[in-house]
Order: sequence, then structure tokens, then C-alpha cells
Amino acid sequence: MTLLFTHPSGHRHVTPPGHPEQVARLDAVLAALDGMDLGRREACAAQDQDLRRAHPADYLERLRLESPAEGWNMLDPDTALAPGSLDAARHAAGGVCAAVDAVLAGEAPNAFVAMRPPGHHAERRRAMGFCILSSVAIGALRALEHHRLDRVAVLDFDVHHGNGTQDVLWDEKRALFASTHQMPLYPGTGTAAERGAHGQVVNIPLAPGSGGAEARAAWAAICDRVAAWRPQLVLVSAGFDAHAADPLASLMWDEGDFTAITRMICDTAAACSAPVVSALEGGYDLAALGRAVRAHVEVLRETAA
Repeated sequence: MTLLFTHPSGHRHVTPPGHPEQVARLDAVLAALDGMDLGRREACAAQDQDLRRAHPADYLERLRLESPAEGWNMLDPDTALAPGSLDAARHAAGGVCAAVDAVLAGEAPNAFVAMRPPGHHAERRRAMGFCILSSVAIGALRALEHHRLDRVAVLDFDVHHGNGTQDVLWDEKRALFASTHQMPLYPGTGTAAERGAHGQVVNIPLAPGSGGAEARAAWAAICDRVAAWRPQLVLVSAGFDAHAADPLASLMWDEGDFTAITRMICDTAAACSAPVVSALEGGYDLAALGRAVRAHVEVLRETAA
């Protein structure tokens, strides 16, 4: 059975009016998953030692000091810190860590973490792009350090490049990081020349307006690289803003593309006997987000049967 991790704190990260990364995103995701046969669990808050593997203590202290008692503190033009934001971010990262623990303990073959804020733009020392803590990278480092794995793969199909995940894992030779993303687009990173300190980073930029054929070809190439890596765990930054209906980008994917890419990832992971942990990143058209998330989780559920 696929596990689903979430927590009420995700609704307490309240962004300013009109902000695309809004509470309604989590409502749309949970509504789309309502009634599915999933093992539902509450995400816990990440432990300090897990956070410090990805972020220095002074950055975490600055977040604590800058958390407002009311209103918002803008960490950058896009990233709002509200009274409940840091707690939500800790539960988002903790949900990934708890999912890693569960699948590595053999409790389920895969898991989906439905939390916000997203995390893949958060660099070691900087919040940006709606992201405060680098949740998936934190989960990857927990797998490597706490569970003593030798090889993990972190795969990102969000339409925006996961610069934060790349920053945290740049010098981590035990972690393969692979991403497809629109280029040019925020945050401006993710060229094919960015290969990591150990050649373990794979970036495949996609042109604006490109669709499912280009996406599936890119992910077939990535999955070949993952298969050669033989990971013991696969983590997925599952952003759904490459959908054709999304207002923040201009790739032309549909639910069938998310289904196909998820199946490629799951089949590759199964061939490596690696469990899968997927975590919500972007997706800003609420109806498209719900449909794409359901398509993604349906594949997880089918492969877990």
C-alpha cells in the first residue's frame, strides 16, 4: 500500500493575498486523493539534526528570529514567512524523513508527502522561490547518514529547476540528482553543463512550448542513468507546474505525461529494488494540480500493489 503523509500545519502557512503558493493548493491535492486506498499518516516535524545536514545553524536561527508574530516577513520577493510558516516547513521536511524511514523499514514500497511549502528552491543558506527548507534533500541526507545508504537518486520533474536541492547535494557523491525543467525560466539555473562536484548531477532543460514527447524522451534518458546508478532509494520532487494549464510556465504536459513519467521512475526503481518517496513541489492551477497529483499517486498505488 502507498503511504500518504500530511499534516494540518500545511494549512497554517498562509501566504499574502494573490500569492500562487496558497493554502488552496493543499486543499486541491487532498481532495484529489480523497477516497483512494492509501495508508494515511501524520507528518512529524523534522528533527534539528536532520535540518542541520542541509542547512547551517545560523540560517535556521535566522528563520526562527525572522518568523513574525503576525502578518508576513518577505524573505525574498516571492517567499513569505507567516506565523505558521516555519512549523509547516519543518513538517514538510519531517514528512519526507518519516516517509524515508517507513519505506526503508519495509512498511510500504512507496509514499507520497502532501505538504507545503515546497522545498526544492531552498538553498543551504537562502530561502527563495516559495521554499524555506530543502525538504527532499533533507530526506536524502537522512537516508545516507541515519540509514547509512550508499546511493540515493533524487529526481525532479517540477517545471522550475531545483536549484536548492542541487545546491545542497552538489558535493554529495552518494546522491544522484537529475532534473528536467523549462529553460529559460526562474531561477535561471540548471544548464546541462551543471554536473555536480562528482559528475552526479544531470540537468535536461526543456524549451518553452515543448510537450509530452520531449518530456518522455528526457525521462527515458534519466531513467537509464538511474538504472546504471543502482540506487537503494529514489526520492522524487513532484512538481506539477509543467502542466499545460499552469499559469507560471509554458510546458505543455498533461496528466498522461505525468502518468508515463511516474511509471518510468517506478519501474526503474523496482528494477533496482529501491523504494520510492515522492513529495509535492509546485503546481498552481488548482484543477490541473488535483488531476495530475491523482494520476501520479495512482501509479504509485498500482506499483505498490
